[in-house]
Amino acid sequence: MAYTVRKTRNLYQPGQQKPFALSRSKVELFVQCPRCFYLEARLGIKRPPGFPFNLNSAVDELLKREFDQYRAIQQPHPIMVEHGLDLVPYHHPKLNQWRHNFTGIRHYHRGLGLDCFGAVDDVWMDAKEQLYVIDYKATSKN
Repeated sequence: MAYTVRKTRNLYQPGQQKPFALSRSKVELFVQCPRCFYLEARLGIKRPPGFPFNLNSAVDELLKREFDQYRAIQQPHPIMVEHGLDLVPYHHPKLNQWRHNFTGIRHYHRGLGLDCFGAVDDVWMDAKEQLYVIDYKATSKN
């Protein structure tokens, strides 16, 4: 496997005082390949980029628009009704901010010194006002 050029900024140093920024995609990288995560987080050696996600991004955008229509009228989407899910798209003034990388949602874990962040695709709410963070996935399989 070929790796890309080494970065020198924002690397994790054990015992560092500055919070270490950890995105959802970095957590996923750790789960997929702890070695690849270490190479990137500690040594600055990134994995080669994968295929572009043009189709995935288009599907995400279309789903967001469709659920936003039901969010505006505070009604469940027909697919939720069809599957017996008592959920409506959650309305919040910061939802568009939450949907963008780097301005999305952040949480600083003081004990670990981790600044966890990421964007959400959507948030739904049930009758008990429990919130569900949604991540749309577009895949192609036979």
